Amino acid sequence: MWDGRDFSGAKLALVIGDRTIIYKRDDIPTIPFPGLWDLPGGGREGSESPLDCALRETHEEFGLHIEASRICFCRAYPNHRYPTEYSYFLVAEVEESILAEIRFGDEGERWEVATLRDFLHRPDAVPYLQARLRDWLDTRC
Repeated sequence: MWDGRDFSGAKLALVIGDRTIIYKRDDIPTIPFPGLWDLPGGGREGSESPLDCALRETHEEFGLHIEASRICFCRAYPNHRYPTEYSYFLVAEVEESILAEIRFGDEGERWEVATLRDFLHRPDAVPYLQARLRDWLDTRC
């Protein structure tokens, strides 16, 4: 999963069948992708692994504790803002019951569950995450 290379952050798609949990970013001009629909995740802290980063951010943003065994995809990509750096995209397949456990934090305006198809075709979603989710879908059998 992780080859030990340095990276800047990680995002995690929480997939429930043919749906995923998304949230609308705050509409603040000083942050990347203001007002767009996003997936859980964020910047790396200290020397944490991509998995640790994604799981910590998901807990901070949604109050969820995702088991590492749920991760079914982890891939490094050139960072969308700094192509000489890397960020990671992970996917966890989870049960619908997880929705009752969500405790949305103070980052973002709101959250919802969207079909994968819906998220992939939204004009107001973070584009690089749509591409990474397509990558996962293309490798899924």
